[in-house]
Amino acid sequence: MIWKKNLIAIFMAIILLLTGCGPANVIDTVYENDDDSTLDLSPTEGGQVIIPLTNFSTLNPLLTTNSHYHYFSKLIFEGLFDFNQDLSIEPKLAESYFIFNEGKTISIKLKNDIQWHDGNSFTSEDVQFTIDVIKYANRESTYGNILESSLGADGVINFNTVINTKVIDDNNIEITFDKQYLNNLEVLTFPIIPKHIFVQNGNKNPIINALVTDDYLPIGTGPYKFVSHEKHKFVTLNKNENYWNGTPYINEIVGRVLDDEELILTAFETGQINFASTIGVDWDKYRQNSRIKVLEYISPNYEFIGFNFNNGLMQDEKGQSIRKAIAYGINRQDIIHKVYLGHGTQIDVPMYPDSYLLSSGANTFGYNKDIALEILNKAGFKDIDEDGILEDENGVDLSLRLVTNVNNSTRRLVADLIKDNLRDIGIEVKLDFNTQYTKEYDEAESETIWEEFNSKISKGDYDMVLLGWQSSIIPNLYPMYHSSMISKGTNFINYNNESMDLLLRDTLIDNPIESKVD
Repeated sequence: MIWKKNLIAIFMAIILLLTGCGPANVIDTVYENDDDSTLDLSPTEGGQVIIPLTNFSTLNPLLTTNSHYHYFSKLIFEGLFDFNQDLSIEPKLAESYFIFNEGKTISIKLKNDIQWHDGNSFTSEDVQFTIDVIKYANRESTYGNILESSLGADGVINFNTVINTKVIDDNNIEITFDKQYLNNLEVLTFPIIPKHIFVQNGNKNPIINALVTDDYLPIGTGPYKFVSHEKHKFVTLNKNENYWNGTPYINEIVGRVLDDEELILTAFETGQINFASTIGVDWDKYRQNSRIKVLEYISPNYEFIGFNFNNGLMQDEKGQSIRKAIAYGINRQDIIHKVYLGHGTQIDVPMYPDSYLLSSGANTFGYNKDIALEILNKAGFKDIDEDGILEDENGVDLSLRLVTNVNNSTRRLVADLIKDNLRDIGIEVKLDFNTQYTKEYDEAESETIWEEFNSKISKGDYDMVLLGWQSSIIPNLYPMYHSSMISKGTNFINYNNESMDLLLRDTLIDNPIESKVD
């Protein structure tokens, strides 16, 4: 498994922090180009930063499905909790919390004297209102979907009962879940919206008022205030002089709307915007530009090999031996170097590489041909006819079909290296896709290829699949590996293991605990 890295290219003039309250959350930071010892990097007040956005349909943070605006809106809105660099939870608008009632209830004390951008006080009524809005909207809300995917073991929850609130006073609230969830704090990272601005709209239900998509007025508690918005063009924010966590240094932030990622990079290269992010691997043109700072961080995207567990060869102890040998037999560091030009991280489990949840034993399979061959030999595979391919006790070649979507040129290159690596340990890999046709595919062709590829996967017409996945910030591996999800299509590798089923259930449902953080 290879976790890919993103690049953020930043013009030298604006690498200062947005606020004066701490370091930016950037992982694996790499500084290039200039000798930083000669630069004065102390922050100064003022200036404007232009950030790229893509076309979005609403400024409502609870309803937006646009990832660019989702992150942009975090400058305006804040949640009770937020994620650290290792994806552990830290209080944001919450001052402290206490977990009781066998782990189902969280008593939260809010920070004092926080104001909304319009000067009104932030209270526990706002928290209760926001949760009621998310519950009312259920699957129509972005955070309703997050709630369901994070808490629903089988992808379904009862929005009426899964979470309830009790206001104690202006600064204290109790939030009760229907079960003991391990990730109950993680789901409380949604943006809190102000109740008072939605109760002023005539006699309409304030919850319905809060779910409008058009003419939405973003008022939050964050470091930047909304100023103006021209659809399909820009969003302008000014710094919040009364921000509870320190006044921001930069005066104005403009979100400029561009059609797609390609135009974003073009706008960055021509100096029209100050930030750009790309998951591509050819970054040298940015590193060679003295005006630009390059920062690299781990993205939520990873590439993996999936095995078809409906194939008898992949089952039982013999199948486990084959899979272990493959893990030792693929030189992932070589793939990272040759295909991703060094911009990747090797990992054995589908968890964020820097996650606090990973133990020291999470990564055990380093490249070792000798160990791979030893495992296969012990499992009964020998090269009887001395053709370089191992055979089982019946003289059948150890041969596997590998599929991937042929329109992904990177995966084609990776597949070739995997084939060569496994040949070295006696496993024949047949690339079950057109290896000669390497043209650039247009959108219609790519869509057809993807449909055919998905059809092959759903039918189980493969032995190994090379594919990518985008992980959620709230980890939930249940849909991918629990046996009950085979029929629903998310566990498309048909993995079925009773012990794993119990472990996955335990990762969602917590044991009774008493916990306090001050």
